[in-house]
Amino acid sequence: MVYKKLHLKEIYPFLGDNGADPVLECYLPYNMAEINRSDDRRPCILICPGGGYCFCSEREAEPIALKFLAYGYNAFIITYSVKDYRFPTQLREVAAAMEMIYANSREWNCDTEKVAIAGFSAGGHLAAHYSNCYNCDEVRKVFPESKRVNASVLCYPVISPDKGIAHEGSFEALVGHYPLTAEEGERFSCEKTVSENTPPAYIWHAADDGAVPVINSLLYAQSLAKYGIDFSLHVFPYGGHGLSTADHTTCDNIDEKNGLCASWIDEAAKWLSLAL
Repeated sequence: MVYKKLHLKEIYPFLGDNGADPVLECYLPYNMAEINRSDDRRPCILICPGGGYCFCSEREAEPIALKFLAYGYNAFIITYSVKDYRFPTQLREVAAAMEMIYANSREWNCDTEKVAIAGFSAGGHLAAHYSNCYNCDEVRKVFPESKRVNASVLCYPVISPDKGIAHEGSFEALVGHYPLTAEEGERFSCEKTVSENTPPAYIWHAADDGAVPVINSLLYAQSLAKYGIDFSLHVFPYGGHGLSTADHTTCDNIDEKNGLCASWIDEAAKWLSLAL
């Protein structure tokens, strides 16, 4: 396997404004010539860790990449700018990661028709936001041919900034204040930016999530249904928030109840094999 760690500001200098330093980590399995797979192109997954737009969780980064490597993916982790870096910084950094996947597709054996984005918690908001708004003016200003993703995997995602169901800290970190104005609410509510061009989604959440209420996922699924977009929605009865792989790889408190969530990654991989 080839591992690369790319500081995106070295390729796109404007991404380093005000000290920002977004990083793209690339996990690229070798193609096996001895079984005639030298020219194989692999599906790709771009992982957006959570952390309330205040940090990027380690538990939702490399452990997820390693899981998807085992399913035959090229895996990429974007450590995006957080906290004092506001919108559209994060969308532009994801767009830059997509540009790198496309620009190096031959060397990295990437199938650019099979690129999924995965996000956890606030990273789920980023993944859904990019899925719907990859071609918004703020992104197209710097990446005129910004690339869409072909599917999303949204794990206990932050979706809505509406009072009472929002993870308020995520939106305060992203926009700079909370509550949002009515106009901002329309722009940053991912369920409100779904369109006929939104890619299919695999979504999972725990019903007892006390940090990001499960209604966030339900609202996104409802919008996908409205537009006839394929999706798979899984609501587990227990699990709380932030389980990542939901096993002992990333959690210290796995039991019979919240361990039910561990099936999500197998289910997501199976679903992606059909969706991509």
